[in-house]
Amino acid sequence: MSKVALVTGGTRGIGAAISVCLKEAGYTVAATYAGNDVAAAEFSDATGIQVYKWDVGDFDACAAGVEQVEQGLGNVEILVNNAGITRDSSFSRMTKDMWDAVMDTNLTSNFNMCKATFDKMKANKFGRIICISSINGQKGQIGQVNYSAAKAGVIGFVKALAQEGARHGITVNAIAPGYIATEMVMAVPDEILAKIVKGIPVGRLGEAVEIGRAVAFLAADDAGFTTGSTLTINGGQYIT
Repeated sequence: MSKVALVTGGTRGIGAAISVCLKEAGYTVAATYAGNDVAAAEFSDATGIQVYKWDVGDFDACAAGVEQVEQGLGNVEILVNNAGITRDSSFSRMTKDMWDAVMDTNLTSNFNMCKATFDKMKANKFGRIICISSINGQKGQIGQVNYSAAKAGVIGFVKALAQEGARHGITVNAIAPGYIATEMVMAVPDEILAKIVKGIPVGRLGEAVEIGRAVAFLAADDAGFTTGSTLTINGGQYIT
């Protein structure tokens, strides 16, 4: 029986590529989404991946959602915390609501989802947790104090939880993508996109599937000696 992988924000963009890569690697995949019912249905129809709707920033919703997934598919053994949003603004104009929304979805969701899955992973002596951070959580970005803070927090979360999970067969790692050719990035005005690409040494945007393949590696049994790490995938734009 194949291992169950749960991907938050797993029906669009990088999350969709992660879900598909994991399915191709032989996992039974469940993908969550927050609000776009049409896109989620289209993704499920196209891939055969089951989709589930809940707010990952809501602790109780995560507990109930994971229980629903496990009743239908089995215990979650691979968790990918990918869900994320932006509410960009200069700090002077950033509101408390903009801060809270990004923190809830991009950082607190990692706590919520891990609380719903970690103890069963401990009991089973196996688990893979992969959290998606960002280049802007490593270097910061003007207009993204909330986003950069949340994504930096993800890296700290991973470093700490990895130390608790290690003796129980649970690895916890982060991936920090650079600029990836998702629908959101491709909507950036051409002149701005050209400047972004100019700053990437490899001379192009990343592809979502490149992140998906990295997740599939970290999810594998063979990655059991890799934990507490941040895998930076940004074309050389920011080297740590």
